[in-house]
Amino acid sequence: MLSLCICGTAITSQYLAEKYRVNTPMLQSFINYCLLFLVYTVMLAFQSGPDSLLHILKRKWWKYILLGLADVEANYLIVRAYQYTTLTSVQLLDCFGIPVLMALSWFILYARYRVIHFVAVAVCLLGVGTMVGADILSGREDNSGSDVLIGDILVLVGASLYAISNVCEEYIVKKLSRQEFLGMLGLFGTIISGIQLLLVEYKDIARIHWDWKIALLFVAFALCMFCLYSFMPLVIKVTSATSVNLGILTADLYSLFFGLFLFGYKFSGLYILSFTVILVGFVLYCSTPTRTAEPAESSVPAAPSAGIGIDNLGLKLEESLQETHSAFL
Repeated sequence: MLSLCICGTAITSQYLAEKYRVNTPMLQSFINYCLLFLVYTVMLAFQSGPDSLLHILKRKWWKYILLGLADVEANYLIVRAYQYTTLTSVQLLDCFGIPVLMALSWFILYARYRVIHFVAVAVCLLGVGTMVGADILSGREDNSGSDVLIGDILVLVGASLYAISNVCEEYIVKKLSRQEFLGMLGLFGTIISGIQLLLVEYKDIARIHWDWKIALLFVAFALCMFCLYSFMPLVIKVTSATSVNLGILTADLYSLFFGLFLFGYKFSGLYILSFTVILVGFVLYCSTPTRTAEPAESSVPAAPSAGIGIDNLGLKLEESLQETHSAFL
């Protein structure tokens, strides 16, 4: 479902760019952040206690500014990269965010991976390579780019910022709350994207010849993005940011399937193969849960074996405390 939301943003953006010559990625993101602000930031404003908006701003305002900056610029840089480099480069280099995300999860969230997780990631990336090969064979790769090096750098930076944003999202929704994450992202995302909108896109916006079709495409894009941002924390909370990013690799394939009917793309059997390979990798990754290592300063003793159970662990802790107390006396 998240992939379908991303597919919706891709299709509406392509319609705006190809049919109406509208290229305003920052305006589109600004509308999404405004929706997040109107729903989740306002909800925070009406809360009291430690979860209230003012209390959160007093303690963590600078952290959420950095998070908002990373999220806004990640969205902007990936879209802007299409002007400089090729579709193939964007699709391949965008996968750079997955190993960055795994590394950040290892050091920040103390996630510990098994061999099957690395195999699953490799299978998913193989599926992406198959999809790119299908693009080239079907003739979709017809843009050589104006400055490939700049475009590739923008993709790598954007993918890394996405990884940072996703790791922060996983930490906040698991340790704090989904509402706090979306509310603060809506607040600072609106401010940052609004300022950047005035600096870089005001001329492009002035050239738009507005009618109901263009307005409808903007509304459709904003609703797809709002659903994506609203539901992704729910999925991340019960899985992980890495597994979600592996799952949404299928978004490009959904866009290709819709493009067969909407934009006249040529069909290739490799698209079905790549979709299947990515799904196999995704199922492999989710088949075995990752471990979470305790931080070095943690005082919680490790369980002697995997099957000790919560009750037995509680008994062990109680016995340990009794022994410590006796030794002290």
